[in-house]
Amino acid sequence: MSEGFVYRIDVRITTPVHDTEVTDRVADAIRNVFPNADVEERHGELVAETHSVDRLAELLRRQEILDTARKEFLDGRRGDAFSFSLKKQAAFEGVVNFAVGDPDELGDVSVRVTVDQPDVETFVDHLAPQTEAGRPVEDPWDV
Repeated sequence: MSEGFVYRIDVRITTPVHDTEVTDRVADAIRNVFPNADVEERHGELVAETHSVDRLAELLRRQEILDTARKEFLDGRRGDAFSFSLKKQAAFEGVVNFAVGDPDELGDVSVRVTVDQPDVETFVDHLAPQTEAGRPVEDPWDV
């Protein structure tokens, strides 16, 4: 992560766990995108919390999907937070694939990022900066 950019966020991740799934593999799907997440099993679902999106930022850049991510984050903005969903199988593979439309048969990984500092727009600009020809105009992350 870039030095000098101070942020304070709370990330809450939830995903259903079906009888046909191995709970540890579903937890791995969360940890492959959010490695610092504290994952708990609760009544047929996993709930996780973290305060870091460093790995997510790295994956967005590696996969060159900043524009898509930016749109998803801004479309999911509500007050001091933004929400988005990821495909569970892709996350298990360490790949960010935004879930749009109907949920996957086994459910998606739902993510809600509450931004305490700075504001949502500034944080999204930092996490998924605007691009030109697919490259960040100014990229604050050192990945």
